[in-house]
Amino acid sequence: MGFWRSYLQFPVIYKIAIGFVLGIVAGLLVGPPIVAIKPLGDLFIRFLKMIVIPLVFITLVQGAASIDPKKLGLAGTLVIIIYIITSFIAVSIGLAIGLATHPGKGFTLPGVKPSTPKPVSFVQTALSWIPTNPIGAMAKFQVIPTIIFALLFGLALAFLRVSEDPRVKEAAEVTYKVFDASAEIMYKIVKFVLEIAPYGVFALIAVVIGKTGYSIFIPYLKLIGDEALAITIQIGVVYTTILLIARINPIKFFKAATEPMFTAFVTRSSSGTLPVTMRAADEKLGIDRGLYSFTLPLGATINMDGTAIYQGLVAIFAADIIGKHLTASQLATLATAAVMASVGTAGVPSAGLIMLTVTLTSVGLPLAVIPLIAGIDVILDMMRTMNNVTGDLAVTTATAKAFKLIDFSRGVWAEKK
Repeated sequence: MGFWRSYLQFPVIYKIAIGFVLGIVAGLLVGPPIVAIKPLGDLFIRFLKMIVIPLVFITLVQGAASIDPKKLGLAGTLVIIIYIITSFIAVSIGLAIGLATHPGKGFTLPGVKPSTPKPVSFVQTALSWIPTNPIGAMAKFQVIPTIIFALLFGLALAFLRVSEDPRVKEAAEVTYKVFDASAEIMYKIVKFVLEIAPYGVFALIAVVIGKTGYSIFIPYLKLIGDEALAITIQIGVVYTTILLIARINPIKFFKAATEPMFTAFVTRSSSGTLPVTMRAADEKLGIDRGLYSFTLPLGATINMDGTAIYQGLVAIFAADIIGKHLTASQLATLATAAVMASVGTAGVPSAGLIMLTVTLTSVGLPLAVIPLIAGIDVILDMMRTMNNVTGDLAVTTATAKAFKLIDFSRGVWAEKK
């Protein structure tokens, strides 16, 4: 029992990394015959497919329903709008860099063939996102229609929770508690799937390396470099521009944000970094508690710009290694799915890895790419989490300035130049 307890307490991302490294070693040593262990990897892929639709629907309903319309106000509404805009900018940066560098080019995923899509206009694509039968969309594994219905369901539930009618309010509260509990159940199932991930990753990477050799390592380096570049642009250009528009000194802001950024980088958890982020907002930036106590927890839930970048880059990486050309309508679908998936991503380590299932399936890309990414995900996760937390704080600071909810006599603002 002591060994088993120690095993469960050991961080899963490190177990995945160990499985990844051992898979590489096994693939190189055994060669093509290692394909015999492929069913173990296939089992992991089936578990991933199993959780996608229920995870997306339940967590998005729960997240949308948790917003209190009465507390939202003009400032809160503005924050949500900026969060969504920056997420679309982030995924656009990720896609642009991915399309410019093609990180997966030159590597082929054995056994996976590209499909030739039928030409579809963007209007037809956008219309297809609205489900005529939400249950049928879930059954057919249609991710974006499921996401849209979940968001509408959750927002409607949020308004019913503050209804003046006691009967409606009570029923809505019970419904919310059901979804809240269901979300916790899904997180527990995700935890189980992540616990078996090291073995699935071991099998799948061993099979790939056994067939292809060392050729995967160059795409890995390109993918890591691409994400670093995209996040540098997002933080250095997008967030800095937002601060400048709000007439906030970016140098002082980033000085105040250093501790939350470093904590996010190390812990790889937006939610875990939240106390540090809130302390910086209060003590170093002088932001009104009534604002940051709403916008920062909300940001840790729905504002995942780094994750949006990651989703877009990995999708291009996946398309590259199977030789699939993404059409304009597919790129639009991909961007929308990446933003929506980032909204539904829990602020915990490696949650973005699971939500890749949403982005990849939205345009018919293979989930077999996920185990290939899992081994280097710890590096990618550090960078994207730091981006997420920086975005939360930058948007909150700019909004606080716009609504005069910031005290410039405190914190970094009071320090001498």
